[in-house]
Amino acid sequence: MDRALPFSSDLHAAYAQQRAAFRADPYPPWALRRDRLRRLLHLLTTHEQRICEAVGSDFGQRAPAETQVLDLVPSLSALRHAMRHGRAWMRSRRASPGIWFRPASAQVLPQPLGVVGIIAPWNYPLYLAVGPLASALAAGNRAMVKVSEYAPNFGRLFADLVREAFDPEELIVFGGGAEQAAAFSALPFDHLLFTGSTAVGKHVMAAASSRLVPVTLELGGKSPAVVTPGFDLRLAARRIVYGKLVNAGQTCVAPDHVHVPREQLDEFARACVDAAREMYPAGLQSPDYCSVIDQRQYLRLGAMLEQARAAGVRVLPLFDGEQMHDERHRMAPVLLLDPPPQLQVMQEEIFGPLLPLLGYERPEQAVERINEQPRPLALYWFDDDARRSDWVLHNTHSGGVTLNDTLMHVAQDELPFGGIGPSGMGHYHGRWGFDTFSKLKPVLRQRRLAGTALVRPPYGETLRRLLGLMKRWG
Repeated sequence: MDRALPFSSDLHAAYAQQRAAFRADPYPPWALRRDRLRRLLHLLTTHEQRICEAVGSDFGQRAPAETQVLDLVPSLSALRHAMRHGRAWMRSRRASPGIWFRPASAQVLPQPLGVVGIIAPWNYPLYLAVGPLASALAAGNRAMVKVSEYAPNFGRLFADLVREAFDPEELIVFGGGAEQAAAFSALPFDHLLFTGSTAVGKHVMAAASSRLVPVTLELGGKSPAVVTPGFDLRLAARRIVYGKLVNAGQTCVAPDHVHVPREQLDEFARACVDAAREMYPAGLQSPDYCSVIDQRQYLRLGAMLEQARAAGVRVLPLFDGEQMHDERHRMAPVLLLDPPPQLQVMQEEIFGPLLPLLGYERPEQAVERINEQPRPLALYWFDDDARRSDWVLHNTHSGGVTLNDTLMHVAQDELPFGGIGPSGMGHYHGRWGFDTFSKLKPVLRQRRLAGTALVRPPYGETLRRLLGLMKRWG
């Protein structure tokens, strides 16, 4: 990114500038915070077409409508939600002091952290930069954003647009490759949010830990879907296929694989074929079907598929006609029926249009399999039995859950978004993001008369009697 300050020395200069600006104004009023959110909102609405064109050119083919639905609309929603509620989030929150500390009063004061770092990935380059920014700016912070080198056209455009709308001491965008990302991760931010792969997340966390920088990691993993006996197979297929094929499966919360009653495996597979061909009637030629981002990812997915074929796995194409287009790195989606667990497609996050279907004998068996694996970013449970759904919610761990659909919990500004264990740590979105990028400072205000005077030395009979009460009622 030629025009986005691509050198590590510029990173340090920008950080120093933002740090000095924050020290000069450590608690910006709501009017200023709202103005920053408004400017970012205006930037997106004014340049919507250019953003869609830039993202489409990075992918090779991505429908403008898909960028609008998956990147632009949730970004606008996050900004507007913060603008509606940010003033209330800023207010100090009353707390009750312990009975033995009265008549003191207590409160929690949300305070901006300072300079926040955000590392955004290539798969949803706008939303996964703007979503965290909405929270960070509402909380009163300055922000530095590192965009992915795998989405260079969007990155250049976003950096230029931000430069036109913001002073660099408020917000600045950087590009660059792995070396720049490492230098960015090593800056002494007050908080660092990273969205990307688990493997890279480990490096980011290691770099941040050397400076004791707190991190929010939004990673991924193998998010399962489960279709229970009796659930409408065609409805489940439509919703799972949508969640899998949107953005050609290059979504951190895409259903990675599906557990289906064994006796319904073939019927569900046929329903998936019908759903895919209904959504993309022209197959690989459909203008609405996204390309794999680049040759590197295309070859990785192709190797997964070839390994499954070589192992004798049943492979069922979801599209008619052409299945691969090497030059444009386009890959038609396929189902893999009951692949063995040692295959790469069952060991690694797929992040593409390959969908394993796994047969099970009873729903509890599917839950056992899920609980044997690393905790995923999302779980999708399709069930008409509310009691069993509640049992699953209490007996599985995942970053988030959508019941009877896929992806939709991520789009809720009133719900926290975040992983657990290998799929990430920390939360953001809405007030949860505001709190992540704030120091919730506890404040106790003592009165002239304080009950704690009774527990000061010299200790005597009065304290002994008081301790009896405190042990009984404290």
